[in-house]
Formats: sequence, structure tokens, C-alpha cells
Amino acid sequence: MNSTFKVGIIGGTGFIKDSDIMTETKEINIATTPFGNPSDILLEGNINGVSCVILSRHGRSHYISPTNVNYQANIWALKKAGVSVIIAVTACGSLREELAPGHFAVLDSFIDRTTKRSQTFYDGLPGHPEGICHIPMYPTFNEKMRQILISSLSKTKLNYQTKGTLVCVEGPRFSTRAESEVFRQWKADLIGMTLCPEVVLAKELGIPYASLAAVTDYDCWKDSEEGVNIDLVAEIMKRNSENLKEILFNAIIDIGTKKKNC
Repeated sequence: MNSTFKVGIIGGTGFIKDSDIMTETKEINIATTPFGNPSDILLEGNINGVSCVILSRHGRSHYISPTNVNYQANIWALKKAGVSVIIAVTACGSLREELAPGHFAVLDSFIDRTTKRSQTFYDGLPGHPEGICHIPMYPTFNEKMRQILISSLSKTKLNYQTKGTLVCVEGPRFSTRAESEVFRQWKADLIGMTLCPEVVLAKELGIPYASLAAVTDYDCWKDSEEGVNIDLVAEIMKRNSENLKEILFNAIIDIGTKKKNC
């Protein structure tokens, strides 16, 4: 495994093109892992002098639904590629008035409502790690990485929250009004489909992980706003692409100077 410090970046719906943010790019074809194939070829390159590896969570042509993403293979492949830390970008809906579309949040917790996904590398299957891993999930995210994202956002003129609890649903369908209201009563701030088990698996492999949530909609609880749909999500993410690029640039510069402490 390469010993060079590398930043892993996982992008989801409407994520900026790899070529928009990296130079000196090359493909890393990790064809398979003990858990099957990752979503796509990994792309390695340079951002502000820092070595980075980008993986498209849904595949670069966006053909894999949240349920069918091979989260185990994705995280394993990033580890095999030598990433030292992971920044994950996730499109999500807002369950709070103050978190409007176009805003950002640096997540600090989650509620997992997924039902069909492999939650651990230690699943007892042949060729997989042996034993049982009772991984602690508090703190949920790496705090040093969270603070780097918060610092990055503070250098912009963007609206953001320094904390946020995301409820992760199975998908691919969006919520009913009743579900959205229940999640609000649970004091969740955001709703998405891809955080879990990604964050758990990264923690099992000891990779510091932080998630930047990009708000695209108000789910379906707010009468005065259009209900969530995939076209709306993609459009807001497209509009936010330059903002995402700025946040990532700032964060990666910071990681590059603090890499020994991440």
C-alpha cells in the first residue's frame, strides 16, 4: 500500500466532475475486493499539491441506486488505494427551516433507518475479516476532520451549520409527508440516503471520515416549497458545484498542512 498521505473524496448526486478539481490525474482500477467491485474506477490526482483519490459513490454515470451501492467494496478500495482520510459529500434534504436549499452542514451524528445494507466488514463470510467488531459510534465523525471542514466553510460567504443529525433512509424513494414529520419530531436536521453504512465502514477500517452535507430541498414537509424530486436535487447540486469546489480546495489546503495530526 502506498505510504503517501492521500485524501479520499467520495462524491454523490450531482458531484462536480473529477477533471474540474484535480490535476495530474490517473485511473486506479481496483477491479475487485473481498466484497466485490467498487462503484467505479478510482481517480487519483493532485489538488493544491495534495494527493487525492476520488470515488463516485453512484458510479460516474450515476447508475447505482443508494440501496445497491457496494459500500463495503468502496471503502475497502479507498483503503487499498492508500487514502489516509475521507471527505464525503452528500446531497440531502432539510428538515429545518433554517437549513435552506443551497446551505451546507458538517454532520455530527445520524439516525440509521436503512434495512438492506451490509453494515460491517466482519460479517462472518468466507474471505472477510474474522471476528466481530462492536465499533463505538460516538463520536460519529472524526472531530479533527470536522473542524477542518468548518474552518473551510468559515473562509467563504456561504451559509452553513457546524452540526447536524442526518436520518439515513433506504430509498430510492423519497419520504411521505408523515415520515418527514416523524423525522422532524425525532429532532433530525437532515435526510439522506447514502451516509450509512459508509461512515461506519470507514470507522471500522480506522480511516478518519467527515461528511459535508449539501442541502438541496425541504423534503416534503414544507407547504410553501416544492416537494423533493430528483430533478430538483440535481439542479441545486449543479448550481452549488463552484461552492463545493471552493470548500474542498480550502479543506484540502488545510489537511495538507495538518496531515500528521489528522
